[in-house]
Amino acid sequence: MNDPIGDMLTRIRNSQMRGKSIVSTPASKLRAWVLDVLADEGYIRGYEHGTDANGHPTIEIALKYYEGEPVIREVKRVSKPGRRVYMSVNDIPQVRQGLGISIVSTSKGVMSDAAARGANVGGEVLCTVF
Repeated sequence: MNDPIGDMLTRIRNSQMRGKSIVSTPASKLRAWVLDVLADEGYIRGYEHGTDANGHPTIEIALKYYEGEPVIREVKRVSKPGRRVYMSVNDIPQVRQGLGISIVSTSKGVMSDAAARGANVGGEVLCTVF
């Protein structure tokens, strides 16, 4: 798998289109850090670590819905393996005039765009969520 973050975001997008409440994805530290940001910002209910039938570590993501509609309306991968996108703190975009978030991988960890501006650090823009 070349793009584990893109794979996880696609699994979330597909599961929400089907109305699923839980989605499973292979575990990694970067995926867990991105899910921490999504949980802190209120886009998912939470997640738990587990193992699949073959003993491989997985993450079970509890998706969030409001009045039958998914809370995550749109999720896009910005920085891809073929084209990394790095931005300074002044260039980090606001998503939908501040209604959405950008998830940024910085030298101080993975955080939302607002937290990155508060910490005055830039980095790799992983994805945008609205």
